[in-house]
Amino acid sequence: MMNALESRSSDPVEKANLSTSLAVRLEGVTKSYDAVPALKGVSLDVADGEFITLLGPSGCGKTTTLRLIGGFERPDSGAVYVAGKNVTYEPPFRRPVNTVFQQYALFPHLSIYNNIAYGLRHARVPKAEIHRRVNQKMALMEIADLGDRKPSQLSGGQQQRVALARALVMEPKVLLLDEPLGALDYKLRKAMQLELRRVHREVGVTFIYVTHDQEEAMTMSDRIVVMNQGRIEQLGVPEEIYDNPATPFVAGFVGDTNLVNGVARECRAGRATVDLGVMGVVEGVCRYEVDAGDQVLVSVRPEDVRVTPSSESSIIVRDAMLIGSSIHLTMVAGDSTVSALVPRSAAVLPGTPVAVNLVGPRVCVYAREQA
Repeated sequence: MMNALESRSSDPVEKANLSTSLAVRLEGVTKSYDAVPALKGVSLDVADGEFITLLGPSGCGKTTTLRLIGGFERPDSGAVYVAGKNVTYEPPFRRPVNTVFQQYALFPHLSIYNNIAYGLRHARVPKAEIHRRVNQKMALMEIADLGDRKPSQLSGGQQQRVALARALVMEPKVLLLDEPLGALDYKLRKAMQLELRRVHREVGVTFIYVTHDQEEAMTMSDRIVVMNQGRIEQLGVPEEIYDNPATPFVAGFVGDTNLVNGVARECRAGRATVDLGVMGVVEGVCRYEVDAGDQVLVSVRPEDVRVTPSSESSIIVRDAMLIGSSIHLTMVAGDSTVSALVPRSAAVLPGTPVAVNLVGPRVCVYAREQA
């Protein structure tokens, strides 16, 4: 597993200065529920103004991480910093943080304007300032003409915009978003992804977003934190996560991939040559200690698998599925099943013997113990 803070300074002064330059810092945070670990020593730095996404399957710890930052939970050990201040034991209302949930929790009896203004009134902000900030955020979210309506009169996408405006009007240092688009249909969700990116650019607030949807994470994020079983598996920009996954879990969770067993021939300078049996020999990036003769796993994306008919091959096409402008091929190669994404012009019928060539910079090699 990769730790997000492998090279953190031990100098107290340097450490304090770094803390104040960050929007959020987690230091060795652990959390268990009824003796079941939810987080296992998670450390993470989030830069001011960054859009960072916590990505992973259900139960990986991403929502627990968000709740610890928001103050809805307390860690068993470790520390939480927001805007340079240790807030580990501070309640939510004393943190410069606001949260948008999947369920928008709008007040049904209040108008949209009053829903957005509610927090400001509770904080005793002057009326003129309330009016200015509410109108500004309604304009930002493109709902300026909806102020007199009630939530029941709005669509799901409009309600989501109201929830965002209500959170942003409080001018938080950090905005937490817990799967806020999960209740929307596909087309509206795609449109709102673009809207969230636009809003983030315009307001400059740090966004920490939770999702299990890899496409959302890849579309919106400056960086992605891939989590699994309470730990951070990899932290990086979307291109790095997709092109050079650190572990077999990341390779399989973020996008489609083939994980194929092989035997290492040699490994040097961070690259390994692997014998894949009937699929020949392939070379790929290798992050781990691998010796000649070791059993390894090779990850290759379906779009990096080249397929050509070959009457001499023992690899057989099992299925061919149309996916828009491409064909998804499933092939049986010895004890392995391999997928390829090919143009429609290169379609091969099921039952056809084919030669397979694994190519491209995204081929990654893992020691078997990383599986």
